[in-house]
Amino acid sequence: MMDIQARIEILAQLAKRLAERRDDLVVAEAEDIGAPYQIGNIELDMAIKHLCSMSVEIPYVAEKAPYGTVAAIFPYDAPLVMLARVGGAAILGGNRFRFSFSSQTPRTAQLVAEVVRPFSVFEPVMGQDNPQFGRQCVTDSEVRVLFISGGPEVGAIYEQAAANFDKLFFAGPSGMPAAVLLADAPIAQACRYLVRRAFINGGQYCTTIKKAYIHTEIYDRVKSAILDQLAAIKVGEPQDPEVWIGPIKVERTRRLLAQSLEVIAEPRYLVPPRLEGEWIWPLLVEVPEVPDLVMFGPFLALIRVADDAQALDHLQQTQYPFAVSIFGTLTAEFMEQLQQSFGMVYENPDFTFTPLRLPFGGKKQSGWILENKNGNLERRDGAFIYSAELVQE
Repeated sequence: MMDIQARIEILAQLAKRLAERRDDLVVAEAEDIGAPYQIGNIELDMAIKHLCSMSVEIPYVAEKAPYGTVAAIFPYDAPLVMLARVGGAAILGGNRFRFSFSSQTPRTAQLVAEVVRPFSVFEPVMGQDNPQFGRQCVTDSEVRVLFISGGPEVGAIYEQAAANFDKLFFAGPSGMPAAVLLADAPIAQACRYLVRRAFINGGQYCTTIKKAYIHTEIYDRVKSAILDQLAAIKVGEPQDPEVWIGPIKVERTRRLLAQSLEVIAEPRYLVPPRLEGEWIWPLLVEVPEVPDLVMFGPFLALIRVADDAQALDHLQQTQYPFAVSIFGTLTAEFMEQLQQSFGMVYENPDFTFTPLRLPFGGKKQSGWILENKNGNLERRDGAFIYSAELVQE
């Protein structure tokens, strides 16, 4: 097993090779899923920066043992971030990293395979669909840790095979990640966050905001500010440097979005809805409440609430307590309830992309870990740090 400094050097060299293929990678993501060039560049910058700074995570892995081979099935959104975040942690811990790609990203897959070719600790698997790759991981005794994502039915299938691994990570649906704006919320900051987080890359990340519970005292001002900022969200060809939303090329995403819009009761569209094949403009609605949906796409629902208690009650009516963002002054009791209920809680956040070193993970149907301890499977959920999870005592 290589020493830690040798692993750090591999990750730094990987970052360098990613930077050298920047233009190719950005174009490939645009051709695969329609991601705007500016979004692809941001994702790539985040991945490079993360890989170049892995030394800060050495305390998580020092004097601990690797599992062996860590395997992962990449989702179609942000595969380079997945490579850096999960792959970087796996290698830092002394593991090998075997991974496959979404069928939606063939061009990106080919380029990433070329980028990692000099490093034997990375094992890209090409030409397999996700179920086939997953079945091979289940039967391969070298694979000790597996990351998967998908709907609850996918989690149930792999849960039956969990005894074949030391750890099984399931990233389930994020549902409709929410924001809450309390009466004293910083309106400008909150609205900037909502608009960017709802519509960046057409809302095609598991962490993008889909609904906002807004205190009645500030509701009208918030709505007005959101409408003002919406004008900056440009839809167009990916190569346009001002575009935030390119074509939504993944047919399943478009279908789920259309199905979701059909079941939302009493929607009042604040801008005329435009869905023209792969082209979908920001969907902004006022509703009394939205069903507990699983949705990707450029959608944001505004929901008026009378007080903090009503907001908390609304929040907790979900199978997918993945992430919630809160703006304003929280009581200790309110914060404690949120932290017990949700995987990730952000207090007055101000970022466009979720920082890669924040703990990550959901609860209930939105994600869990099964860990094999002496033949007993222990289930837990909530946010975790990858590097800390990919080594053993």
